[in-house]
Amino acid sequence: MSNLSGDGMSESPGFHDADSSIAASSVPRPVSTPQDSQVANSATDEPGMNAPMTPPGPTWFQRLSAILFIIFCFELGLFLLVYPWTESWSSNYFAWAVPGAMQTTWHTFWQNTYTRGGVSGIGIVNIWIAMMELFRMFRDRHRGHQ
Repeated sequence: MSNLSGDGMSESPGFHDADSSIAASSVPRPVSTPQDSQVANSATDEPGMNAPMTPPGPTWFQRLSAILFIIFCFELGLFLLVYPWTESWSSNYFAWAVPGAMQTTWHTFWQNTYTRGGVSGIGIVNIWIAMMELFRMFRDRHRGHQ
């Protein structure tokens, strides 16, 4: 671009340093004053305001969501743990999903015991997640009663 100002710095159209300083200075910033902190302290001086706040317990929707999540993870984990070792594993849709010349290679990979073990490992991880969520739910429930 050409130098319009002649000071050795090129300018792009529509952008000036003055514009950026105006935009930056027009952003409101909170300023804390000693009076603000005194007002905040006087609000906590009222009776009952200094009591420690305890978080509310889980609602019915949170508990229902946790239970459904636990059931889903457990069932999915159990399915992924057992299904690769059944006879129907080799005849499902995904075993024959690759068309053409790659089909035999894909089927060999699909039948490999390491592939089956990997899928079963994902199932174990899902069961572990379900158990940890179940323990967390009961731990939080017992903490709420104390």
